[in-house]
This record gives sequence, C-alpha cells and structure tokens, in this order.
Amino acid sequence: MRMVMMRRRRCYLKGDVLCTILLLVLFSVLLYLRQVLLSSGWDKPAWKLEILRPTSSSRSLLGTNGARVAQESRPNTVRPSEPQLPPCEHKPKRPQPKSKAQSKPKGRSQSRQKSITPTKMTGAPLPTMPLFDFVGYLRDKDNRNFQLLIDQPQKCQLGGSQQAGESHQLYMLIAVKSVAADFDKRQVVRRTWGKEGRSIRTVFLLGVPKNRTALPLWDQLLTYESQTFEDILLWDFEDTFFNLTLKETHFLEWVNHTCPHVKFIFKGDADVYVNVENILEMLQGEKSDNDLFIGDIIVNAKPIRRRTSKYYVPEFVYGSALYPSYAGGGGFVMSGYTARRLSASCQQVELFPIDDVFLGMCLQLIGIKPSRHHGFRTFGIPRPSAAPHLQTFDPCFYRDLMVVHSLTVPQIWLMWNLLHDPKLSCHNRTRPTSGSFKWRMGDSEGEGETDYDEKQVFVTHD
Repeated sequence: MRMVMMRRRRCYLKGDVLCTILLLVLFSVLLYLRQVLLSSGWDKPAWKLEILRPTSSSRSLLGTNGARVAQESRPNTVRPSEPQLPPCEHKPKRPQPKSKAQSKPKGRSQSRQKSITPTKMTGAPLPTMPLFDFVGYLRDKDNRNFQLLIDQPQKCQLGGSQQAGESHQLYMLIAVKSVAADFDKRQVVRRTWGKEGRSIRTVFLLGVPKNRTALPLWDQLLTYESQTFEDILLWDFEDTFFNLTLKETHFLEWVNHTCPHVKFIFKGDADVYVNVENILEMLQGEKSDNDLFIGDIIVNAKPIRRRTSKYYVPEFVYGSALYPSYAGGGGFVMSGYTARRLSASCQQVELFPIDDVFLGMCLQLIGIKPSRHHGFRTFGIPRPSAAPHLQTFDPCFYRDLMVVHSLTVPQIWLMWNLLHDPKLSCHNRTRPTSGSFKWRMGDSEGEGETDYDEKQVFVTHD
C-alpha cells in the first residue's frame, strides 16, 4: 500500500512540473509575439491615442525623449485644408499628431482649435504694464505749443485801461485748474471764494476732454459758459492728469502776454477751500517786483516706483533719488515777477508728467527757494490731540487757514456760508496744529513711497 501511495505522489509532482513548464513556454511565446507586433509598426494608433492630449504633468515627465518620440511617430502627410498656427516666438511649438478628429469637416476642426487654452509659460511672470504710455510721452514731449481755443484778452484790464497808473493795475489773479465736465465745481468757486472783486480776477484753465463722448456738446457748453462768465481759458491739448504740465506752461505764457503787470497770482484746484481774505492779509507789505513763492512745500520726496500708483514714474523718465522741493498743487501764491521768470525757465526744463514736481524743477533752475506757510494744507488738516471729537466742519477750525484740500461742492458751499455768518463766534477755540507737512522718510519700510494724493479733511495728528 505504501508503495502505491509513493508512486501516486511522484505522478502528481511530475504533473505539476510539466504544467509549470508548459505555462512558462506559453508565456515566452506570448512575449515574443508581442515584441514582433511592436516591431512591425502595429502600435502606432496606440501611441497616437496616448499622446493626443498630453497634460502639463505628462509633458514634464516625457521631457525631451517624449518630444522626440512624438515627432517620429507623426505622419509626414498634412492635409492642405487644415489651418496651420504660427510658431511661438518664445520656444519651438510641439507638433501635434493627427487623430480621428482631424478627419472631420473643416469647420468643426477650427472650432476645436479655438477652444484650446494655451499652455502657460513656466518662466517669470510678465510685469504689470503701467496705465500711462511713458514711451509715447517721451516721444511727444517736445510738442509743447498748443493753440488757445478760448481766450479772455480783456481779463486783466481794470476800467478798460492798464495805463491809468499802478493803483489801477490788477492786484491778484486767481487761476483754477478744471475740466470741462466740472461745471458745478466752477460754479461754486464763482459764488464763493473765487468771486471777482475790484482788483481780483478769476480764470479757469481747461484742455480738450479726452473722452468727448462722455460729455456731449462739450464745446458748446464751454462757449456759452465763456460768453456768460468771461473766465474760461481753453487750449487744444487733451485734458489728462499727465498733461497738467502743459496747462502750467501755457498759463504762464498767457500771464506773460495778457497780464504782464499783475502783482500776485493764486493758482490752485477747484476742489479746495480758499480763504482769500487771509491770503490778501498775508501779502500786505510784500513787493510784487520781488521773487515770492508760498505754499505747502514738500521736501525730500522720492519718486514713486510702484506701477499701481497714480504718480508712478519709471527710472528711465526720472533717475534721481529725490525730487526737488515743490509746492502741493492744491494751491500756492506767487508774485507776478516770479511768474514771468518761471515762464522763461519752464521753457528750458524738459516736460515732466507731474506738474507740481515740474514747477519745482523750474524754481530750482532760477534759484528760487519756495517758502512754506502753515496755512496751506494741501494734504489735509491734522486733528488736534486736545480735541479728538472736533467736528469736521467747525468753521473756527478753518478761519486761520489759507487753503484746505480737498472738499466737495456742498462742503465748499457750506464752509463759505459758515465762515461768513455774522453770528459766528470763535472764542476759546482750539487752533489747528501749526506743524507743517514734511515728507517722512521711510514711511513704507524705508522706501518712503507714499502716494501724494491721499488727502483728507483730517489726517492723523503726529
């Protein structure tokens, strides 16, 4: 019995070995057939289906070898009806293999190609382009003579003649920067601090609107306004922020030609409140035939290098580390003698896109150091620490100031009436802080790049 059992076990073992050997032989035959099939070229459709729509991760894994395989596996024949995309300038365009989708009608093939999203470049992101075309500005900056479309040749004549003696000459000319659409701002200036008096005249400085469709019949509006108020000066250049420098130079030329005997000039914006009475009191005893330039003087200002800023200036436009001292454009006072000198010096200085800084360059050229006065608050009013709950429109807080920037039309009208109320009493009032504005170095972690136009009625007291 034992012998029989031993023989059966041997037969089982021999059968298992034979089955294993047979399986190995069959597996080897299958591998050989697969290799023969691969070498015969039957695998091309399979390769096409795999590389038809590679993802960004698969492209990075394939590398150069994968690109070479895709190029070798693509057929050389291309249908002439298929649109060919131009090669990219940055790197060679990876050829796309043909698929069954390409055998469909031409219209559907084009619709598929339009829906393809281009692959993002892996290099450094492109810098944000500035909102202003500085290259075009530098190209056209020598074009600085524009026609005067609306003039007021009799504005500076008192009593129809300027030859009646010095006492009849214009004492102060108020020049206000404006745009065509701001009729309401011009009106509130005419009815409040810009009222013309016996020896005070007012003009508004404008250019042609850039977006002329936003204000239909703008030219007729300014024509009727000029005929009614006789205070509009309009030049034939686009009225944009960076063209305010042209407004500055053309106004100085106009003063030199039309108002050569004016004693003093106040120049400012339409959104400021001005105490003209205080300015006239300040000018008492000043000689109009001497240099005089008073305002809110900014010193040690750095050029703004942030592209998102309204005052962004690239280094190829201005390469120095600091601007010269200049007055805030909200409002300043100068003598007629200084205005005539500035008209000549500004013709020698290259145009700069920020008008305040440009005027500082002109002052530096002729050696005039602008004077700072505490009453000019073109950057807001510091709230006194002793009166933290002081109301914004307390007229007693404005009574001793010259210029406050910036206010809306209702605010200007309200402040004018409050200050001229005969019942106004300002006893025991808290006077505004006398500290003047100075550029603080390192406001932005040592960069000092704080925007110049962040003006409020009240700013934090230092």
